[in-house]
Amino acid sequence: MINHVIRYGAHVATAQEAGAPIVALESTIISHGLPRPANLTVAKEIEATVRAAGAVPATIGMIRGEIVVGLDEDEIAHLAASDDVVKLSVRDLAPAAATRRDGATTVAATSAVAVKAGIPVFATGGLGGVHRGAASTFDESADLTALSRLPIAIVCAGVKSILDVGATLERLETLGVSVVGYGTSRFPGFYLTDSGFDLDWSVDDAEGVAGIIRAARAHDVHGGALVVANPLPVDEQLDPALHDRVLAEGLAGLEREGVTGKDVTPYLLSHFHEATEGRSLDVNVRIILRNADLAARIAAAL
Repeated sequence: MINHVIRYGAHVATAQEAGAPIVALESTIISHGLPRPANLTVAKEIEATVRAAGAVPATIGMIRGEIVVGLDEDEIAHLAASDDVVKLSVRDLAPAAATRRDGATTVAATSAVAVKAGIPVFATGGLGGVHRGAASTFDESADLTALSRLPIAIVCAGVKSILDVGATLERLETLGVSVVGYGTSRFPGFYLTDSGFDLDWSVDDAEGVAGIIRAARAHDVHGGALVVANPLPVDEQLDPALHDRVLAEGLAGLEREGVTGKDVTPYLLSHFHEATEGRSLDVNVRIILRNADLAARIAAAL
């Protein structure tokens, strides 16, 4: 019988004992977010980027029912290559553990495990959010409610531009999730530098983000997340005209093929990859590497 505890990779356990800065990393980008073989290559690049910026990477996932904080190289390779990896949100962790599944953690699940493990900073690509048409489908990501109750700083390039960005920002406000722009007062749109929405708060360096985290800890009145929105430079974003055309085609495909729920995001990301002939993948990789670097610098500043 499996012992349902969280296992720590040797490098993470050593870092915790030494009080070294640690950055949590999700595993769905490995199993569901990027095509093979780029997924494994990028997973290694993400961890290397965190190390180069002065922190220890802790990629979180599930191996045969066991939650692992700090997957090793073989475990990451397994999640990258297997066709039987379950996408795990918070609600899925216990059922997957009880049935001894291999699983990759979403933003929500990664955040929850990271907080349990005492890791205060998390790097991802883009958040989940409110889906287009949610007024009738009620379809929104579990990321939002998870971040309303988890005290973690999450570095991202905003929410995926395939979502309803305005509605997502409204929900984040309602849920009490703090959002700050890194070097910007505009909310980024994942592939796009600017989603078209203003932000109330911005910071210019990693120490500024660390200062906000320290203030929240000192107050001890707010248990939600801090979203650090880190936009791509304008010259590195996906061409906006190409983005809008491909998005419109992808949304039409969703309706035509009846794709709903948790299958929406993988479908649209795959469509972007194919329709842009790999350009969206290049942008996606730049996003996660930039966010990993910033998250590591924030963790070090703490």
